[in-house]
Order: sequence, then structure tokens, then C-alpha cells
Amino acid sequence: MKLFSAFLSLLLLIIVVPSASAQNRDDYPPGPDSKAQPGVPKGEVLKFSFEQSRIFPGTFRDYWVYVPAQYTPDRPACVYVNQDGIQWNAPTVFDNLIHKKEMPVTIGVFVMHGRVRAADTNAALDRFNRSVEYDGLGDSYARFLLEELLPDVETKKTSDGRAIRLSRSGNDRAIGGSSSGAIAAFTAAWERPNAFTRVFSTIGTYVGLRGGDRYPTLIRKYEPKPLRVFLQGGSNDLNIYGGDWWMANQMMERALTFAGYEVQHVWGEGGHNGRRGTALFPDAMRWLWKDWPEPVRAGQTKNNTLNALLIPGEGWQIAAQGGRFTEGPAVNAQGEVFFNDVPNSKTYKIGLDGTVSVFIADSKRGDGQAFGPDGRLYAVASGAQKVIAYDSGGKAKIVADGFRGNDIVVAHNGNLYVTNPSANAAEPSKIWLITPDGKKRVVDTGLRFSNGITLSPDQTLLYVADSRSHWVYSYQIQPDGSLQHKQRYYWLHTPDTDDDSGADGLRVDRDGRLYVATRLGIQVCDQAGRVNAIIPTPNGKISNLCFGGQNFDTLFATCGDKVYKRKLKVQGAHAWTAPHRPTPPGL
Repeated sequence: MKLFSAFLSLLLLIIVVPSASAQNRDDYPPGPDSKAQPGVPKGEVLKFSFEQSRIFPGTFRDYWVYVPAQYTPDRPACVYVNQDGIQWNAPTVFDNLIHKKEMPVTIGVFVMHGRVRAADTNAALDRFNRSVEYDGLGDSYARFLLEELLPDVETKKTSDGRAIRLSRSGNDRAIGGSSSGAIAAFTAAWERPNAFTRVFSTIGTYVGLRGGDRYPTLIRKYEPKPLRVFLQGGSNDLNIYGGDWWMANQMMERALTFAGYEVQHVWGEGGHNGRRGTALFPDAMRWLWKDWPEPVRAGQTKNNTLNALLIPGEGWQIAAQGGRFTEGPAVNAQGEVFFNDVPNSKTYKIGLDGTVSVFIADSKRGDGQAFGPDGRLYAVASGAQKVIAYDSGGKAKIVADGFRGNDIVVAHNGNLYVTNPSANAAEPSKIWLITPDGKKRVVDTGLRFSNGITLSPDQTLLYVADSRSHWVYSYQIQPDGSLQHKQRYYWLHTPDTDDDSGADGLRVDRDGRLYVATRLGIQVCDQAGRVNAIIPTPNGKISNLCFGGQNFDTLFATCGDKVYKRKLKVQGAHAWTAPHRPTPPGL
């Protein structure tokens, strides 16, 4: 019996008392750089509050500003922004690293998430904005920092009267956080790489709470951005209803590496806490700020579609600016591009030499445009509810009327297809067919908001964007021009801030890829209906696009007050040319 009791006691000891390795697997003591050192000038930490947010109305929050002893207001300082307030012994780390010149003179801004005060805190809880602000995708939190919080910081002064001046350059700015604060940091940099280029992320919440699980896919598809990212995760991190934090961080690292980003990672056995992050913070700061002020540059992706399209070093350029360029563009057989300034009812032409001139002084608030095989420019004059054809001299002839069209494509056989979006929920969207003899008829109804339209290179399929969904529809064209076998075919990504893709203009290249103007940028799809790549525009806007230039290898995009152009490795396919059979897709 005594032997059994001794055995039982030993068994309980083994079960209850963890092994030395288990005890130590999450034990990461901070190093000397995280502790105050003799002879190192000590910066100042100031506390403030902010309650005037328009982006997150009704919220209040505290924030702290670290100002290093070496800072002088004659030169704007570099910036580090951290979510969830002061972490990582950051002020002490900054004192030590700045003193050793291992990071630049940097002002730290440590901000808490917002809360909306309850009217009676004895009877109700505040509304906690942490997940809304931190876990959500989109640019709301980045805008909060850039438009509201950081400007508020610059209204403050140090205790000795120094004005706080922050650098506006993204190359001079880093951002970081832990858990949901980490994904908030990454999202701010992802949305505004011109404002934050260096990201510190520990145990990041890249899981299915508010869409963060989409990042590993989006990173692989987007044209790379100039970001440097430090990741930390542990095998004993959370594994709950929203996902597996440990696996999600590894997926982020693999996606960033695939996409060509400069990424560093530290893995271990830690749990969902800040111990490892605190221990490695000094080394992470050294790595993130290495080589400063040399700029962080975008890397080379392994995405085959992006590599097949983009020319290294060849970025976007401004082709026109100063109006409201939302519709068109169309290209003629010479490669000249025509586009509309809708509010001013003008149609412009960009010549092969880049010269911009007015082609039509009064285009009746024109919308979509397309050249036909006869060399005329066919335009939807939505304000006049007409489809008009213009000859090379700008002389107009009405082709059809009686409906408010939007976008248009003209096939090689002379058939015109025009989208007619619904004006209200009770009126269905339509697609019209106008034959060369001027007869018109509706060939499809039922889309929520029929918008962009184009033909496959072989002109056997019609593609139509449904702006109020995440679909582009595919139809098979019959010999009489009617449509059959309607299918939701191209699946598009949608932004977290909207319920639809906002798909508008459509074009195809000679290899059969479909280019879709969406809220996220130009989504490039293969013939099987899958988004392979996403190319954002410089100002984040796009409504339509076309392939122009002498060799039809320059992509033109109407983007609000600007028209951008970018030379590619591929050529566009145009409906006014003879049908072209592309190579079958890889399935």
C-alpha cells in the first residue's frame, strides 16, 4: 500500500508539475537593450487623450508620445506608431538604440484603441472599438492615424517647449503591434505604403475575425509594395473559433516571401502574450531600420501572371489630368486613346506623341465608348439617352436611342452590345443588342447593375460586370447575336469596406486574360475565371481601362482626376479586329 501511495504521489507530481522545458518554453527574458543603461540620455514620455475622431465617431482614447533627448524640432523626426499603448519597454529600447546610432532619432506614438462611453457606466458598458479598428481590413484605421491622430500629435510640445514635428515620408515611419494590434499595423502599411514602410508584428491576428485570413492570398496576387515586415509567432499561440494564429503567421511569412517582400521572422514555442515580442524588440528595430535612410524597395514576386505582364522598373505615368475622367477609354486602329470628362461633356484624345486634345466639345455627358470596325467612335450619351457614332472629324450620327446606356462594345461583325444599368431596385438591368441595320433588342436582364462589357478575343463570349456583386458574367454569343448559357463566371475580390467589387470597365489581352477595373484596383483573371493578379493604381481609383499606344501594349486607366498609363509586356485584343483564338488556359 505504501508502495502504491508513493507511486501515486510521483504520478501526480509528473502530471501537475510541468517539465523544465515546458516551464521555460515561454520564458524570454529581455536583454540589456530593454533596460536603462548608465550614461544613456533619457527621452520624455508625454500622455494625451483624443476625442474628436470623425472616422470613428464618439470614441475617446489615450495616447503617449515618446520624444528622444536627441530630438530637435529643426528637422522632422522619424516615427514609430504602436497599437495598444506602450509595449516592449519601447521608450527604454529607443533611448539605447538611438544613443548607439542603431536607429534614427525617432518619436514614438503609442495609442490605445477607441471606446464609446456609455451614458451610464453603472448600467451599461462602453462600446469597445478594438476589434473594429484593429482587425478590420480597409483604410479606415490608416486614415485615422494619418488624418487625425498624427496631426493631433503635432499640436503638442515637450515639457521644455520643443514643437513636435513628424516626418511625412513613409521611409521614415514604422508601425507595430501585438495580436490585433499587429494586424492593424500591417493593414495601415498595406493600405498606405507611402506612409508606413516598416512593420513590426508579433502574434498577429491574421485569422477569420474580420477578414484577416484573406491576407496570405491577397499578398500573393498584388503587385508588391515597398514594405519591410518583421513577424513573430509561437506554436502555443491561440487555436480557437477564428483560426489558428500559429499557422496564420506562417502563412503570412510564406506569402510575403513568395511575393518578394523583405521579411524576417522569429518562431518559437510561446503562447499568446508579449514575452517574446518584448525580448526581440531591440533586434527587430535594428533590422527594420537597417540601412536607413536608404529607402525600402518593392521586391520581385514569384507570381507568374504579374511577371508575364509587368516590365521591371516600368511604373504608372500620368497621361492626362485636371478633369473628372471616369468613362471611356477607347482606342482606334492607330493606337490613339479617347476618354470622357463626363461632368464637362467633353471627349479627349491622347495622341501617340502623348499630346492631349479635345475631340468632341459636347459629348452629351458621354459614358462608355468603343471604336467599331468601320473606324467610327461609338459612344453612349447617357444624358441624352442615345448611342452616337462619330466619324474621324467628330461628326455625329444617332445609332439608337430610347434607353439610358452605360458601357459599350462593338464586335468585328458590327453588332453593338450596350449595358443599361437599373435606375432603381424595381427596374432590372438590361443588355441591349444593336445590329448594324439599327435594330435594337434586349438580350438579357436580371443583373443587379450591369456595367462594364467586352468580348473574348475570339468574340464568341460576352463578358459583363455586375458592379453590385463580386461577379463578372459570361455569355455565349449565338449566330443571330443573342446570348445563351449565362453564368456567374469570374469571381472577384471585394474590399472589406464594401459589399461589392464595384466592377466597371473590362478589357482582354490577346492571351485571353480579362482585366477588370474594381475598387481594389485592376483584377487580372485567367480564362478559367480566377483572379491571378491585382494591380493597384497610384491614387487608388479606377473606373475603366483600355490597351492603347502604337503596339497596343500600354494600359490606360481612367482614375478620377487623372488618366494613368503603363507599358506592359502584353498586347490588348480589340473587338474591331478579326477574332483571335487565344491559347487554352491551364486548368
